[in-house]
Amino acid sequence: MRSAFDALGGWAARSRTGGGPLGALPIDQGGDDAQTDGPERARYRAVFISDLHLGTAGCQAVELLEFLKQHPSETLYLVGDIIDGWQLRRKWFWPQAHNDVVQKLLRRSRKGCKVVFVPGNHDEFARQFDGHHFGGIEVANEAVHITADGRRLWVVHGDHFDGVIQCAKWLAYLGDNAYEFLLRLNRHLNSLRARLGLPYWSLSQYLKHKVKKALNYVMDFERAVAAEARSRGYQGVVCGHIHRPEMRSIDGTLYCNDGDWVESLSALVEHMDGRLELLHWVPGALPRTSDAAQAMAPAQVHAGWQ
Repeated sequence: MRSAFDALGGWAARSRTGGGPLGALPIDQGGDDAQTDGPERARYRAVFISDLHLGTAGCQAVELLEFLKQHPSETLYLVGDIIDGWQLRRKWFWPQAHNDVVQKLLRRSRKGCKVVFVPGNHDEFARQFDGHHFGGIEVANEAVHITADGRRLWVVHGDHFDGVIQCAKWLAYLGDNAYEFLLRLNRHLNSLRARLGLPYWSLSQYLKHKVKKALNYVMDFERAVAAEARSRGYQGVVCGHIHRPEMRSIDGTLYCNDGDWVESLSALVEHMDGRLELLHWVPGALPRTSDAAQAMAPAQVHAGWQ
């Protein structure tokens, strides 16, 4: 089977000598920013995105490409579950749009952006390459980001704080199948809503807010991640994993979850002055101005933290 493990294994074996399958891709094709190898003008100090789930039908690859084009940054953190190895092992799914995302990330690195890939549980195969660079993209099982105003943020996917992942992985696989079904249902529902002229709406996010056990799980996860960051001496933490964008203080520690790109279409950004902001992307949105969010729908600006 053409698994992501095999592809990455061959890539890794040759990347140390500067080669590899991705290095041979026509990475200068198929993108609006592929006209030049010159550096991009960064509009943000850092962008944090996670849970892209490339390799699944639920991945919003086209929307992600739009977002990346309009949000160039000095540093880009890929905070886990970028490639869905679990789904790829069951069934190979890799359309051109997913390849375009990989090419976009490689171009972003080549143009001077620091790209850091922090693997998650769905792409845990990459954790064995901690400390290596592939096409200019750094692989790190965890990272530390220092904001413009001096705050030290721990960057980690977060699955190590998920008791189901750690103690009953078979249950996680079972839940993953159920979640994939929910995403398919969500796609059909939103296709109908689009035809009726209604905005995008996440069924699974709605259920998470309504089901008490799901809410308790989320709260326990958030508190555990924030407590660990605090015990390590960090002022905050940036994670993903639970597909619930959030930014708040937990017992004096800043907890940031950048959400996902299968349901929420969300990302965390750091402005040049160190201000953090949680964004929800609206497909087809115009670029934001440097001094206001006029070009963004108000619902997109989820939260800000000084």
